[in-house]
Amino acid sequence: MVTKQAAFRLWENDAPGATGICLTDIPRLTPYLPEPAHATGASIVVLPGGGYGGLADHEGEGYALWLAEHGIAAFVLQYRLGSAGYRHPVMLQDAARALRTIRAKAECWGVDPQRIGIMGSSAGGHLASTLLTHFEPGDPKAADLVERVSSRPDFGILCYAVITLGGNTHSGSRDNLLGENPAPELVELLSNEKQVTPQTPPCFVWHTSEDGAVPVENSIDFARALRANGVPFDLHVYQKGGHGMGLGTDGKGGLHPWAADCLFWLRENGFLKS
Repeated sequence: MVTKQAAFRLWENDAPGATGICLTDIPRLTPYLPEPAHATGASIVVLPGGGYGGLADHEGEGYALWLAEHGIAAFVLQYRLGSAGYRHPVMLQDAARALRTIRAKAECWGVDPQRIGIMGSSAGGHLASTLLTHFEPGDPKAADLVERVSSRPDFGILCYAVITLGGNTHSGSRDNLLGENPAPELVELLSNEKQVTPQTPPCFVWHTSEDGAVPVENSIDFARALRANGVPFDLHVYQKGGHGMGLGTDGKGGLHPWAADCLFWLRENGFLKS
């Protein structure tokens, strides 16, 4: 049985850059914990998609329940959005803080601080790929203990992700993240296929070739950059399936094959029990 805990604020007081006191101004994490007997010790921060304008529940709680059923603690992040007036770097601040919070307080949830991943779909995948390529080591002198630890994920799962903010981007996501007419250097900085280094964590990347919203080239180009930098990865491009399908279906009432492929990858890399 999966235990869903109450959502909690990432910062005790107002979040950095908050412009109000509504729920849309308060980034929050909701934990979904596996049964202790089945827990692997691994955990994942889940970033729902929604074009940086909303948060799709099936890419949040839907994934979290599935992960927890397989022994991985999942933490769904309600990050701040462009539709509420926020722009980069606020979303990245929220994602980094979420991962740092789990790492700093890993003992509270019985998870391994060295096996924390990030998972995102569509625009949530862009945010995940941003943290995968723009993480920071932490400030050992920070008064806030959470800020002392690294925000580097140990692995990433990218589901039909927006990766580039260039020609193959999803323009709605870019506009919500950066506003209209963003500076070219900011577009370059957040085109994450251009920001991969040998320090980028291992990734599981999947897409469908018939995705009409986010071109499959986003995932292909990111995988190419991982390859060029010697970063381990799995890339899966499926023929069928539209954008935003989440766990999807195999047409027979089961999950889309990407789910089984992802579990295989997690197991092979030590994040699931054999």
